[in-house]
Amino acid sequence: MKLSKIQLAKEAFKHKGLVQKLPVILRMIKSTMKKNGYKPEIKNVILPGLMLLYVFSPIDLIPEWIPVIGVLDDLAVLALAIPMLTSEAERFVAWEAKKRQDNKIIEAEIVD
Repeated sequence: MKLSKIQLAKEAFKHKGLVQKLPVILRMIKSTMKKNGYKPEIKNVILPGLMLLYVFSPIDLIPEWIPVIGVLDDLAVLALAIPMLTSEAERFVAWEAKKRQDNKIIEAEIVD
């Protein structure tokens, strides 16, 4: 079973639903750069970023030429990274919804 790293990443992304959450993740990244933007848990953003760099890096702890095990280390890293990033994206969506709700101004008049 010889898979390229790109094929491996594509399969992992499809499996965990990351592709559907990419627009949310991009909005989350933009929001974090704003003054009053979203403040994510650092571990749920930095660690997946570092893990994805590892997967696409030509340097591996376990080289790809070792059958099965060479691919399994990349799968394990993706299996850890993707859920962390998608859970942070879900928290961001909830934060966005709460912020929208807080921004609504309701004017009321008390009538006796």
